Amino acid sequence: MPIGGFIVNTRPKDTTGVVDFLKKFNEIEIYTHDDKGNIVIVIETELSDQMDELVDTIKQDERVLSVAVAYLYYEDEVEKIEKGEYIPERFRQKRRNK
Repeated sequence: MPIGGFIVNTRPKDTTGVVDFLKKFNEIEIYTHDDKGNIVIVIETELSDQMDELVDTIKQDERVLSVAVAYLYYEDEVEKIEKGEYIPERFRQKRRNK
């Protein structure tokens, strides 16, 4: 199960609205935010593809200036990949392009 810590950056005037937007997602836990527009979140999903999609959804909000990764934990998923039980979409795309 992938777990990632992220910093979502927005304009200070948009912080409350972005926090409310992020609260709509069950996979997101909001840890803190400040008056400078920094929001610290943790995303926990079943698969890394789901995390990628959720980060892309956050980035598409016009109030979000950036989403920066602070840490990622993929150990469980790496074990599935090593056993051949799972191939993340981003790797499937690379294989198709070769």
